[in-house]
Amino acid sequence: MLDIIIENKELIKLIYGIIVTLICVFIVLRTDKLFRLSMHHGIRFFRNAFFFYGIAFAIRHVLPTIYSCPATTKFFFEFFIIMAGFFLLFSLIWKKFEISKQKLYSSLFNKKLLIFYTMAFVVVLLDYIWSAFCFMFLSQIILFISASIISYVNFRKKGSQRKFLKFYFVAMMLSLIAWILNAIAALYLEWSPVALISIYILNIIIFLLFLYGIINVIK
Repeated sequence: MLDIIIENKELIKLIYGIIVTLICVFIVLRTDKLFRLSMHHGIRFFRNAFFFYGIAFAIRHVLPTIYSCPATTKFFFEFFIIMAGFFLLFSLIWKKFEISKQKLYSSLFNKKLLIFYTMAFVVVLLDYIWSAFCFMFLSQIILFISASIISYVNFRKKGSQRKFLKFYFVAMMLSLIAWILNAIAALYLEWSPVALISIYILNIIIFLLFLYGIINVIK
């Protein structure tokens, strides 16, 4: 089994990238519809997170089959995946920025988000200097610890969205676990085939969980 995985490593990466990208596309389309019906800014930023996740996974796992440039791929993959995490966090804290009182012409580029773009660029730059993903792993682990705490607090509150918030909290916790396992696999296991496949499966489960939560909310 291990030999089969090693021999078909690139094909597995491609299939994995396509699956996650397609899930992201579906989530973006469904949440965009939900946002247009509700005009809820949290849903808007949640949609943006999966828009960036879709781009990141397509760049990392699908694009190399057409165009190969490791340095460019690494830079843009890391930037987009970090920004996706920031958008997920922002979907939980957007009310703190009094966005509901303002008219945003763009939910992708505005002054409120400038700090996140700057932070993402700094993290990517530091990893480029050290030729590693250490700062990306650290930033995302801290981010998802924060997001897990916030989503748990929101889940404990009573409300009509409590069922969805339960899925949100579970997904955030699984995302945190996935980032920790990613860091261990990269820094200590040198991306062993078993660790790689395990992380692929966990990531697909996480994205499917988000998709399941969105479908339930729409229903």
